[in-house]
Amino acid sequence: MASVELRNICKSFGKVEAVSDVSLSVADRELVVFVGPSGCGKSTLLRMIAGLEEITSGVLSIGGKTMNKVPAADRGIAMVFQSYALYPHMTVAENMGFALRMIGIGKAEVEAKVRAAAAVLRLEGLLDRKPRQLSGGQRQRVAIGRAITRSPDVFLFDEPLSNLDADLRAQMRVEIARLRDELKTTMIYVTHDQVEAMTLADRIVILNNGRVEQEGRPLALYEKPANRFVAGFLGQPKMNLLRAAVVAAGAGVELRLTADGPSIVARPRDPGFVPGTTVEVGIRPDAFTLVDSGGLDARVILVERLGGSSLVHARVEGLANSITVELSGTYQGLANTSIRLGIDAERVHVFGEDGHRI
Repeated sequence: MASVELRNICKSFGKVEAVSDVSLSVADRELVVFVGPSGCGKSTLLRMIAGLEEITSGVLSIGGKTMNKVPAADRGIAMVFQSYALYPHMTVAENMGFALRMIGIGKAEVEAKVRAAAAVLRLEGLLDRKPRQLSGGQRQRVAIGRAITRSPDVFLFDEPLSNLDADLRAQMRVEIARLRDELKTTMIYVTHDQVEAMTLADRIVILNNGRVEQEGRPLALYEKPANRFVAGFLGQPKMNLLRAAVVAAGAGVELRLTADGPSIVARPRDPGFVPGTTVEVGIRPDAFTLVDSGGLDARVILVERLGGSSLVHARVEGLANSITVELSGTYQGLANTSIRLGIDAERVHVFGEDGHRI
C-alpha cells in the first residue's frame, strides 16, 4: 500500500501547458477522483503518475520515494484503461496472467493469482472464454482483474466505464466500490461522469485548464463550491447562475435578479456587501419550491417528468436565460402556465466579479 504525493507538477507539450503547478496528496487506501471537462488535464496528470508521460517539472512520490525517473513498470502501479486493451486471441485467464508470465512468475503462482482475482470479480465461470465472447461489463472486469493480479500499491483508472451503457455503468460503479473495500488499496480514478465522482470518491479533485479549481469531499464541494466554475460544473441538473444587483445588506443580503422584479434573500458567509454592486447568484434546481404568493413569477416552457422527480424549465421575465427547477414527484403542470417559485435563502450561493464564492 502507498500514498501518492504531487508537488508543483507541470506538463508542457511545446508551448502548450497541459498541467500547471498541481500539488496534491493522496493518502494510503484513499480513493481520489479527478474530474473536469474534456481537455482539462486529468488524463495527462494520471499518465504522469503512471509513468506514461514525462513530467516537465515538479516532483512525484509514491510511498515516499521520488518516481520522476523511475520506469512505469517499476512504480508499483497498475492502470485500467478505457479501451480494455485485452488480447483477443487469449482467454480471460491468459489475459489476466499475461503480465505475470512476462516477468517470470511460475505457472502455479500465476494460476493461483488469476483464480483469486477471478473470485473477487466473479469471473470464475468465464476464465476459458475469449474477449469476443464477453459483454462490455465482463471485459472491463477482466481488465481490472489483470491489474489485481499484479498486487499493485496503487490502482489508476482512466475513464474505465465510459464505453459502457448506462445500466452497465451503474453496475460497474457498485463493483468498483465493492472492490475498493475488499482490496483496501490506494486508487486514483479519472472520469468526466459526475455521478461516478460523487458516488465513488473519498475526495474529488476538480480540474480546469490544467489547474486544480477545488478539492474536497463530494458533498462539501457540492454544498460549498469555491467559485463559479465549480458551482456550474458539479451537479446534475446544473446550478442556475444568474446576474443580480445588491439591494441591501445585513444579516441577509437582498438581491434583485431583474431591473423591476421582486428581490430574493441570500445568507452568504461574507456580510460585506455594498448596495448597488453586481454579483452572480447560484441556485440549485432543487432549492426552488412552488408557492402560492411572493417569490418569482415564472412561466413554464417545458416539463421533463422523470418519475420520482420532474424538471421544470421556466422563463422569468427580465432574465436572459431560462431557469431549471427540480420538483419531487410528478409535476402535473403544462407548458405555458404560470407558476410562483420560492427560494431557500440558505441555499443561495453568491459569487463576486472575480468568480469566487462570497
